Amino acid sequence: MKVQRQTILQNSKLSAMYPNYDYFDSYKGECISQRKITSIDLGRAFFSSSPVWVDKLFSLRNKIVSLFGLKTTSSNLDRTSLKEFDFQVGKQIGLFKVFALTEKEIILGEDDKHLDFRVSLLVESKEEKQFVNIMTSVKFKNIFGRLYFLPVKPFHQLIVPTMLKGILRKIE
Repeated sequence: MKVQRQTILQNSKLSAMYPNYDYFDSYKGECISQRKITSIDLGRAFFSSSPVWVDKLFSLRNKIVSLFGLKTTSSNLDRTSLKEFDFQVGKQIGLFKVFALTEKEIILGEDDKHLDFRVSLLVESKEEKQFVNIMTSVKFKNIFGRLYFLPVKPFHQLIVPTMLKGILRKIE
């Protein structure tokens, strides 16, 4: 399963809604599935396909940032609540609020006192193939946001492609 880095997709709502960011990355992978994938499928797979080591890192992150008064949440979402979650704009699941939802894209994220982040999950169809894209944008609000992201960035660049592979496996 090949995942590749790419530039921002202009057909993503992320580029229109959040044009000013301090950090951005984007990854794409082909999804081998006969059924039409929706943004809801991507959202459910996003929250149910992370490897154990990612959950452990997220738990460690929560312990550390709680000392500084930043937002935290459980990394283990209840399967029943995920199954019933409707991904409507404005609703929250874990640390992630739904900011936008179309048939092909969901934008999740959070605003905190040190930075705002958005994650776009977008499915594209090209020549009978479906591609899943995951894009992240981060806007720093202050120096603490920049300092926070320094040690997070290398982990983020490792976690996001791993998460995309998990999403693809879950959907396929």
